[in-house]
Amino acid sequence: MSFETVLAQARAEGRTLLNEVEAKSLLKDAGVPVATTTLAATREEAQTQAEAAGFPVVLKVVSPDIAHKSDVGGVKLNLKDKDAVGAAFDEIVANSKKAVANARIAGVAVQHMAPQGTEVIVGMTTDPQFGPVMMFGLGGIMVEVLKDVSFRLVPLAEKDADQMINEIKGRPVLAGVRGQPASDIKALKAAILKVSEFVQKHPEVRELDLNPVFAYPDGALAVDARIVISES
Repeated sequence: MSFETVLAQARAEGRTLLNEVEAKSLLKDAGVPVATTTLAATREEAQTQAEAAGFPVVLKVVSPDIAHKSDVGGVKLNLKDKDAVGAAFDEIVANSKKAVANARIAGVAVQHMAPQGTEVIVGMTTDPQFGPVMMFGLGGIMVEVLKDVSFRLVPLAEKDADQMINEIKGRPVLAGVRGQPASDIKALKAAILKVSEFVQKHPEVRELDLNPVFAYPDGALAVDARIVISES
């Protein structure tokens, strides 16, 4: 699905927040390394898609009325067979309806459960004066509590991506500490540059978050994605 098609559909529905499946599909088409994620509207679709993705899988509710999926019991991890997927689908839908009355539920997002890597965040926000600004940092407590992030204006050159990675205080974590393997810096840099290209090409994108991105010794993979578009 093209960016223009997704944009038109979201605006027709009065949405500025793209759903996870839409966001990941657009980013994947743009060359950003994201986990393949499909939308299942029914229990049976979820089971079929889970088999295609390969167990174990993750299910997450897809609803324009639910921003924080985990808070409402809308996320189920490490589902290892069709029966578990079917039960999880039913539970997610029931939890979501209970938590948010009259919530519009498109279905659930289905994706293979990626192996754990070093968590980083790649994001973008729009500054009212300077326009789109890219952000990079380590995930988890490093960004939430310590605000250990770096920023650069879009568009980015290669040296900008290098500097963004190297200037965070947690940079030694990416080199490997306490027996952990070093992260693939080249892959992280490529992901940052691809996101920069994407937001430069599509000025309608006002906010973008890849959180977390798992950094591996060989490669990187965004397992969650969020895109906010302008109203018009």
